[in-house]
Amino acid sequence: MDFILATNNMKKLAEMQRILSPLGINVVTAKMLGTTLDDVIEDGETFEDNARLKAHAACKQMSMPAIADDSGLCVDYLDGAPGIYSARFSGDHGNDEKNNDLLLEKLEGVPLEKRTAKYVCAICCVFPNGKEIVVRGECKGIIGFERDGHEGFGYDPLFLVDGRAFGRYTAEEKDKISHRGNALRLLTKELEKIL
Repeated sequence: MDFILATNNMKKLAEMQRILSPLGINVVTAKMLGTTLDDVIEDGETFEDNARLKAHAACKQMSMPAIADDSGLCVDYLDGAPGIYSARFSGDHGNDEKNNDLLLEKLEGVPLEKRTAKYVCAICCVFPNGKEIVVRGECKGIIGFERDGHEGFGYDPLFLVDGRAFGRYTAEEKDKISHRGNALRLLTKELEKIL
């Protein structure tokens, strides 16, 4: 069964395919189907709100089951920022380098014990019949003082779990503990009930 993924982020696509393919789900993007999804204004107040907006729009436009996620980094010292604005923290959407630079700047001089953070991922799956599943996964960590590693994307080079940056985790290692991996496992449990 094909599910449309409401993103053009190929790394997210690969992550979703790895975890959902055992269910017989083939995750595709609009680009893979030779089309493009309409832009969705992500004006929700939570990760769940934004995931819903994207999934419902994709499902309606493509007339097929749709999956969308909204994820980001919540830093305790910054009162949960960048949060839902993680991708555009620096004002330049999707610029990981600038976003990481700004995060390091805002945490300059902050000791390690006060650099606690969590990655959050909300996933919404919508079916053409109106059925909706929403799940949330989290992964707790700490923000390092400098980039480490070249794996992953976003804030992965700065996000430490067990003293090691996500930027040094293999995809398989990360899947086991990441916010998206945790959310996808919850989604898998829900999908198993209806597929």
